[in-house]
Amino acid sequence: MDTQLRRGLLEVCVLKILTEGDSYGYRIVKDVSEIIDISESTLYPILKRLEASKCLEVYTEEHKSRLRKYYRITDAGLQRIEDFISEWEKAMKVFDFIKE
Repeated sequence: MDTQLRRGLLEVCVLKILTEGDSYGYRIVKDVSEIIDISESTLYPILKRLEASKCLEVYTEEHKSRLRKYYRITDAGLQRIEDFISEWEKAMKVFDFIKE
């Protein structure tokens, strides 16, 4: 799969997981891995990009005497999912044309 396409898919998958509730890195890897392969070393740069683009908010909470970083989707993140779906539908029309 094309690297850029895979990166875009992973970003949207992470955002989609976060529509179900706030989560943390290890849990996101587990949840996204059910759909598409992802490692922690791949996830954290994605989370940084999504945070920089205001698609995520980050906060910390104590868990077993340690701080754990949690991620929450923002309105911009929800819009990113909607934009992706719209673009994907357009791409599928082109795919269907080529496939015929």
